[in-house]
Amino acid sequence: MSIYSIQGQALEVIVIGCTKLKDTEWISRQDPYVCLEYGSTNFRTTTCTDGGRNPIFQEKFVFSLIEGIREINVAVWNSNTVTYDDFIGNGKIQLAKVLAEGYDDSTWSLQTKTGRHAGEVRLILHFATADRLPANFAPSAPPFHAPPPSQLAMYATMPSAHPTAYPHPHTPYAFSSPFPSYPPNNGAYQTSMYASPFPSGYPPSSYPPPSSAYPHAPYPPHPQASPFYPPGPYPGVYPPPQY
Repeated sequence: MSIYSIQGQALEVIVIGCTKLKDTEWISRQDPYVCLEYGSTNFRTTTCTDGGRNPIFQEKFVFSLIEGIREINVAVWNSNTVTYDDFIGNGKIQLAKVLAEGYDDSTWSLQTKTGRHAGEVRLILHFATADRLPANFAPSAPPFHAPPPSQLAMYATMPSAHPTAYPHPHTPYAFSSPFPSYPPNNGAYQTSMYASPFPSGYPPSSYPPPSSAYPHAPYPPHPQASPFYPPGPYPGVYPPPQY
């Protein structure tokens, strides 16, 4: 990209007027005037007598542009005949638009020494050479270019932590605890005091255990015929009667 120098080119500045200026007079109407500063060049408008808060100037000035300076300092004062002039407000006029497009008609904000709003000033800027500049003219700093996709991919995801930044999940902490780890390892309990009442196969199988004999036979068992006791009128009586 070729850079076309603006050094020595002419810039026309027309001071139209001011609106809603801070009023520095208590009794009479204030008499404002505007000062412009660009590099080492200074211009001042005539005083708008009794201009009050909305003075009109309609004065044109021509600056010789300096490569690397892209703003004009503007200040508005109130003219006094007896005492020093009163400062009303100042601001900065940016030249990026007029250098790129050749024309700028804008209103710029003014501030007091404490940063409060002090009114507005309207300027018309004209840069005739902009019509004859090449298409690839860059009036200020080179335009911003997005980084290549390779650089964007570096930040697409959270970078992984360094292997030694944190302790390994299987590495115990450096400090020792007075309490045993939980859950305890096998064999950590004392078998003499805390012997488990359950067999090694704990938890036990479901209760009651499945069995073909379940449910058990009723008790006492039903009387059955016995070869030792004749069936008689006393079934199930013990001892049997004597014959």
